[in-house]
Amino acid sequence: MTELLAGPIADRHIALGASFAEFGGWDMPVSYSGTVAEHTAVREAVGIFDVSHLGKALVAGPGAADFVNRCFTNDLRKVTAGKAQYTMCCNAEGGVVDDLITYLVSDDEVFLIPNASNTPAVVAALKEAAPDGVEITDLHRDYAVFAVQGPKSADVLAALGLPTEMAYMAFADATLTVDGAERTVRVCRTGYTGEHGYEILPTWADAGPVFDALLAEVTARDGLPAGLGARDTLRTEMGYALHGHELSPEITPVQARSSWAVGWDKPEFFGRDVLVAEKEAGPARRLYGLRATGRGVPRADCTVHLEAGGEVIGVCTSGTFSPTLKQGVALAFINTDSGVKKGATVVVDVRGRALECEVVLPPFVQGNV
Repeated sequence: MTELLAGPIADRHIALGASFAEFGGWDMPVSYSGTVAEHTAVREAVGIFDVSHLGKALVAGPGAADFVNRCFTNDLRKVTAGKAQYTMCCNAEGGVVDDLITYLVSDDEVFLIPNASNTPAVVAALKEAAPDGVEITDLHRDYAVFAVQGPKSADVLAALGLPTEMAYMAFADATLTVDGAERTVRVCRTGYTGEHGYEILPTWADAGPVFDALLAEVTARDGLPAGLGARDTLRTEMGYALHGHELSPEITPVQARSSWAVGWDKPEFFGRDVLVAEKEAGPARRLYGLRATGRGVPRADCTVHLEAGGEVIGVCTSGTFSPTLKQGVALAFINTDSGVKKGATVVVDVRGRALECEVVLPPFVQGNV
């Protein structure tokens, strides 16, 4: 049995009374004071997440940005230095090896944040394609990642002298003085909750004191530390994809309604020909949101039917109770030949019980990024 990996501040999570679970090979805090309380804190005040399990990698060398642009789906030429971009690394069949964030530092330097367990695959794909002079370095344990999310997130950072007045998906490097020592951090206006927020990247060695400083400002503003439980309910309410659920090596961006993150006019990226063909022909299945109209919560792997006991026309990939809406919501792939569209009513089989749901297009709640 493989031993789970631990982040740089596991001792802090234990001291805060966190419950833990495995995620992507890492031992991760799921909740501290309860998922609903943590979810509500992020929507109404502020929360802090330790997401140091996320991967980090560096692509550096002459033409590094152009090289990355030839590999990943989104068009990196649409952003300038100091901006980050959501993108995908696809395989030859058009499936998504990983969805990740690229930080464009310069023409010759791109910093990547892939998903934890997919980092080796992304690094391997880049190394195989890299021209001479472009180096790809796995920096997974070189940096921690803390997400400060919620309406009061800017106040938290400002209290520590960190930059806040930046556009969405912009980043800046800054210095934070903690315990009498200067700590260099990268601050980006990104997040996975649908709320105004930031992701702060200190070095792995500086993670403890930086987290302590951030947490103190969070709790001073009626905020809470938040775990994977709240992270999942928040992102599901927004309809944000989670790799392994709404995206995978067998699921394409076209099927997952992620075509907005594909630079269709680019002449080259991994899986381009297959994806262009699928876009033109139309996918065999497409991602929708499901909002329960009765009592019950649809969950991942529940089958979707036109009517109770009828033919299977789809499957839920994520499902949860929405603390904001006080009802069950889910994301699901529905076969296009079923004729189901937005506004239709379908039935989800929840452990043998028929749960009627309205078909919608996410998000389920209004975000405020």
